[in-house]
Amino acid sequence: MEKKLSEMSLEKLWQIFPIRLTDHQPCWKEWYTDEENRLKNKAPEIERISHIGSTAISFICAKPIVDILVEISNGYKLSDYKKLIEENGYICMSEAPDRLSFNKGYTEKGFAERVFHLHLRYTGDNDELYFRDYLKEHPQVAKAYEALKLELWKKYEHDRDAYTDAKTGFIRKCTTEARRIYGDRYSQLPAYRSGD
Repeated sequence: MEKKLSEMSLEKLWQIFPIRLTDHQPCWKEWYTDEENRLKNKAPEIERISHIGSTAISFICAKPIVDILVEISNGYKLSDYKKLIEENGYICMSEAPDRLSFNKGYTEKGFAERVFHLHLRYTGDNDELYFRDYLKEHPQVAKAYEALKLELWKKYEHDRDAYTDAKTGFIRKCTTEARRIYGDRYSQLPAYRSGD
């Protein structure tokens, strides 16, 4: 009898779900849009839904996992949205008072065709938007990020935490510069703003 994902050790999960990088796939935008529409229809009070991560940047390689940032007003509790997101096929992977993270598309046999990471946050907790825009608007920096990821890929293929940690300094530096350049680009919300 196969173990459920929740019963597996982190090491086992990393074996089943290794780091993989692929060339950009146009379908990622479509996958994001499908999820965005599904979530908007279920919870129209969501402040902003955004396509983040490398799959949102069309000229660099990425893990074939679409990252989605969902921002809600401070007037709501993140926990109020947990059940709704889980009802849409997501599994809650981590919880903190001001952040919830979910995965979708992970099975006991490996990745499904469509895989998502959803980050639920309060409005304004959105450094990923600044990093995404900075890479889109600075292709040389995006290519340096891609080179770093390719270098780290095989080294940390079965250690997702180490892979993520090794990128943190680069991401932090770019995000700091992006916030300096873009100022409060994402502090004000339009009535509804879609991801790209």
